[in-house]
Amino acid sequence: MHSRAMGDWQTLDAGLAACRLCPRLVAWREEVARTKRRAYLAEDYWGRPVPGFGDPAAQALAVGLAPGAHGANRTGRMFTGDSSGDFLYAALYRAGFASRPSSMHRGDGLVLKDLFISAVCRCVPPANKPTASEIATCLPYLAQELALLARVQVIVALGRIAFDGVLHVMRDRPGFSEQTGPFRFAHGATFRLGENLPWLIASYHPSRQNTQTGRLTAAMFDAVWETVKTLG
Repeated sequence: MHSRAMGDWQTLDAGLAACRLCPRLVAWREEVARTKRRAYLAEDYWGRPVPGFGDPAAQALAVGLAPGAHGANRTGRMFTGDSSGDFLYAALYRAGFASRPSSMHRGDGLVLKDLFISAVCRCVPPANKPTASEIATCLPYLAQELALLARVQVIVALGRIAFDGVLHVMRDRPGFSEQTGPFRFAHGATFRLGENLPWLIASYHPSRQNTQTGRLTAAMFDAVWETVKTLG
């Protein structure tokens, strides 16, 4: 990576990790990191805002909701160490975007190819429900990442809140056109956001609630990533 670009990422991630703008989220992420889950009592929790990660030259971007309490809030890497990540990375491995089919911790050797992973909210929220104002406070970090991800051609929004968040950020980009909508969330729905702007693909979130009930199957998720490959 070009040294200036590397510096831009380091500056962004350092500012993000130090963010304390949302008092409710700061208190909750730190309480979870302090009390821990019984299975992880011997581990040091991350307990801070979680940066995006992946290939900085990626043509695809996946955007989730927020870190899991004992997943990314523990490991410090998006979708790492919980059931949502297990489902996601298995699909990414099958599609050729990930070097491993599972993710356990930041140092497990997993590498993303042509994909970057981020979220609309970087701190774990109580009951997995950030408020509208908390999301609005956090979205500028996603906007900054998108500005650095100059090659992105496709954005996958994992869940309705991520879908709405991506649209909010992209509306400020030159060329965005509401005429390419209406932008209504539905699994597998694909939208062009405007001239010289990425495609947006909607997907159900790979949460346990969706995957264990069959609302999101492996075949359905695989189809999303095959679409990414055709559009990227």
